[in-house]
Amino acid sequence: QVQLVESGGGLVQAGGSLRLSCAASGRTFSSYAMGWFRQAPGKEREFVAAISVSGGSTYYADSVKGRFTISRDNAKNTVYLQMNSLKPEDTAVYYCAARTGWNILEYDYWGQGTQVTVSS
Repeated sequence: QVQLVESGGGLVQAGGSLRLSCAASGRTFSSYAMGWFRQAPGKEREFVAAISVSGGSTYYADSVKGRFTISRDNAKNTVYLQMNSLKPEDTAVYYCAARTGWNILEYDYWGQGTQVTVSS
């Protein structure tokens, strides 16, 4: 089992940047592929980005491609989401997640989330 704790959320103006972090503890972090999801008020949770165990493969939702970058540091048991050129529609609670399977949309463990608010 792995425990996940997100941090780095906050309030930012449109066009600004934030970097989210997700610290993992428990079983070996490098055994898990990781992902970021978000959920805006009144909407379903949606996929944002994913990264493979080694970090060599990354995947993005079309809505964030070119603006967000997912990365991981296995020595620090941490996955990051660098968010640039933020838009008001990026406002949501952001969750990190860990998976052992191959499907980038299906995850076994979830963090508690961190709020990101982008003002216009």
